[in-house]
Amino acid sequence: MVEELMDKIGVKFNDLDLLKQALTHRSYLNEHREYKLEHNERLEFLGDAVLELVVTEYLYKNYSNPEGEMTNWRAALVCGEMLAKISKELGVEDYLMMSKGEAKDVGRARQYLLANAFEAIIGAIYLDQKEKGYAVCKEFISKKVITRLPDIIEKKLYLDPKSHFQEEAQERVGITPAYRVLEESGPDHDKRFVMGAFLGDEMVAKGDGLSKQEAQRSAAEKAIESKGW
Repeated sequence: MVEELMDKIGVKFNDLDLLKQALTHRSYLNEHREYKLEHNERLEFLGDAVLELVVTEYLYKNYSNPEGEMTNWRAALVCGEMLAKISKELGVEDYLMMSKGEAKDVGRARQYLLANAFEAIIGAIYLDQKEKGYAVCKEFISKKVITRLPDIIEKKLYLDPKSHFQEEAQERVGITPAYRVLEESGPDHDKRFVMGAFLGDEMVAKGDGLSKQEAQRSAAEKAIESKGW
């Protein structure tokens, strides 16, 4: 099975156990005491550092923008949401080894697992390819991550959605967006909010989340999309 993922990654592993370990969540070990490999957290730690260095090096060599701007670009490239998306596109989700409880949670926790597994895969590549580790990681990261940069810059995805929506709204229509609670449901420990994003009296979009801030962010994202900004 894991050989199929290796083909999708585009790197031939010398030690497939390293790739399997990169896909192993801590919870899996609790239900499979006989499992011989470690969980993926150490590989994730290594992969995170390699990813950040490769992206930073690329930005430094290819752009002369101020440090703060490049920091925002890098953050957008290596954030959990982006890594989870890339991981999902690679089909990593089909190969994750986790407990039955973790397998049932397909919400934010799954996104977190996918992002961590992606970083762990980078760590596994770095170790497996020995003296060529950094070069192979660099090629992999360039293809899978850095290719997203033009879209991030063009659509200003490096800005927080609320900041982006406010900047565009003030520039285009001279209005500062406002947010209002439309719905609130669920018990105290599991609240859900629906927020509307308004330009004056016009509700442009609505979004939901587990907090008012998250719902506002969702509403801002949808407002940007609906307006084509």
